[in-house]
Amino acid sequence: MSNFDGKNILIIISDEHRKDAMGCAGHPLVKTPNLDALAARGTQFTNAYTPSPMCVPTRAGIACGDHVHNIRHWDSATPYDGKHRSWMRHLRDQGVEVASIGKLHFRSADDDNGFSEEILPMHVVGGVGWAIGLLREDPPDYDSASELAQDVGVGESTYTDYDLSITRAATDWLQNPQRQEKPWAAFVSLVSPHYPLTAPKKFYDMYDPARVDLPISYENRTEPEHAELKNIAEFFDYDRYFDEQKMREAKVAYYGLTTFMDECVGQVLNALDESGQAENTIVIYVSDHGDMLGDQGFWTKQVMYEASVGVPMIAAGPGIPVGQKISTGTTLLDIAATAVDATGVSKDKQSKALPGKSLLDIANQPNDPDRTIFSEYHDGGSTTGTFMVRWANWKYVYYVGHGPQLFNLTNDPHELVNLAVELSTEPAVQTALQEGEKRLREICDPEAVNAQCFDDQHRRIEELGGRDACINAYVFNHTPTPDEQKKL
Repeated sequence: MSNFDGKNILIIISDEHRKDAMGCAGHPLVKTPNLDALAARGTQFTNAYTPSPMCVPTRAGIACGDHVHNIRHWDSATPYDGKHRSWMRHLRDQGVEVASIGKLHFRSADDDNGFSEEILPMHVVGGVGWAIGLLREDPPDYDSASELAQDVGVGESTYTDYDLSITRAATDWLQNPQRQEKPWAAFVSLVSPHYPLTAPKKFYDMYDPARVDLPISYENRTEPEHAELKNIAEFFDYDRYFDEQKMREAKVAYYGLTTFMDECVGQVLNALDESGQAENTIVIYVSDHGDMLGDQGFWTKQVMYEASVGVPMIAAGPGIPVGQKISTGTTLLDIAATAVDATGVSKDKQSKALPGKSLLDIANQPNDPDRTIFSEYHDGGSTTGTFMVRWANWKYVYYVGHGPQLFNLTNDPHELVNLAVELSTEPAVQTALQEGEKRLREICDPEAVNAQCFDDQHRRIEELGGRDACINAYVFNHTPTPDEQKKL
């Protein structure tokens, strides 16, 4: 236990914010003054990752502090239902007030998800979620992919309206005098910059389509060479709806939504300051995953490239070094350990057995390039399990039934050269491939996990009424807001 007993913890999580899209991460265009200020007064974790590049399984993993394959919330139709122990319940049971404000993407507010209260919660549609993604062995056409390009433009959306409501609710909650009466943890969850890529005019106009950066490999686009990445690209065929002008406008809208989100974050942090609680509150900013934005021909997430699987992560507050960047690998699973550490509650056997580490400890220790970080994907568009391990300058991606990928992120930050194919006979590459698989199998048996996942998904398909029921259940490209869901 670190010496941070009795602090409050404020976790602000956005949705689909790629880790390089911040001024403090060195982006030349994206304006994020509030996140930059948070990083300046705290620590930025530059190698942070999601446990799964998809909303629903990641948010279950965050709640439990455990790998997706351990909790078996594999996909967007198997949301968290409160049955596995969560860090929220662990804190609440020891007298901490634990509130969620905004998006959760769990099954239902009728479940005991571990919070003392849920304010404006967004859960999956109908308690089911996105059932089409379960049909991985014989996927249907995913016609909703065209919406991504169709929605690009200027204006308010149900998502930006929802974020404004979340921001108001969070500021009111923080400034309520009741917050002074007992320790608290708040999980404030915004939806921007998640698509629809429609940005309010004030924020859209901050960026010029002619000046935005082109996606990686944009001018030399080819079909993915890896068989499983071809499957993903064929299912989520977003890219075919984007010509260059539409792509530029989409990036402007994304950057505008990022700055809009940053302004919401600033209002929440200002409310914390005005409440007089900032000096006793650990603040953590993260996102649930990134967005490819056309890099390598992909949009949104689902893949293990940095823009998808990497996340921004900043921590600030008492005991956290100021103005520091840490390259130790971190994961959203570290949030559970951090919440226990920051609030000073006792650890039980289960919390001690979880894979995460407290960010408070990591921020106060030397860089550890040897830490293994893990992510996995078992959702729509994939025909097999995908597993990533990350350590030092290496990223190893294992696809059950297919060849791996290996990237040296120091020499090849854009992940253009799969060393497992290009230089597979080099001794250093062979050593890294062996090390990657060793580290993976220390975490799980990928073949056994893949088989378990498909068994569970087969059962889930039958529970929902079979293939046709999954296709016709709820068709959407992004989860409707709570107000929209009431109309369904």
